[in-house]
Amino acid sequence: MSESATRLIAVRHGETAWNRVSRIQGHTDIPLNDAGLWQARQVGEAVAAEGIDAIYSSDLQRAADTARAIGQAAGVPVQLDVALRERHFGELEGLTHDEINTRWPEQARRWRGRDPDYGPQGGETLKDFHARCVGALTRLAQRHPGQTVVLVAHGGVLDCFYRAANGVDLSVPRSWTIGNATINRLLYSPDGLTMIGWADDGHLQAERGLDESSDGAVAPA
Repeated sequence: MSESATRLIAVRHGETAWNRVSRIQGHTDIPLNDAGLWQARQVGEAVAAEGIDAIYSSDLQRAADTARAIGQAAGVPVQLDVALRERHFGELEGLTHDEINTRWPEQARRWRGRDPDYGPQGGETLKDFHARCVGALTRLAQRHPGQTVVLVAHGGVLDCFYRAANGVDLSVPRSWTIGNATINRLLYSPDGLTMIGWADDGHLQAERGLDESSDGAVAPA
């Protein structure tokens, strides 16, 4: 590994009550449920001994509380960064997939079709969201050359990281999982971003995290 490379451990927040029913959260500040709190402790214990130099998190409480559990286990303070927030879904926030299909079938079609230029009323386009997420990752990774950094965020954010590392276009349907509190490993260097490992859920054992659903996709098998 290059001395200037940054080792990134990307973690999606623990489970929430809205995850359970596939209700779109976006910027709505939903707390972890009991399962999510347990998952946060588990992922903290799993990465605590990896020589973590910094922890950055979305400021939304489901991510921030997951990050604090990691920080407590590793003895590293958490720094909040609004650029790591989930995509803003505007008027779709708080609704389930079925409710969106019923109220706004055309919006549902463009959302599920991953139209890069589509943004819900009051929300972000997929293109702008991707630029924000990858820009945040790049900025934070460049701040810590040769170090290990944890980024705690959301399913949509991690989807952007995966696509950036693997050269997958925004319009391509997702075929990879993004479970709650899973461990995803990336490497950032001046040559770009690469993926080292994805969706490690061994630390969760009996309680596997729910797959991300805010891209409108059916969860992969």
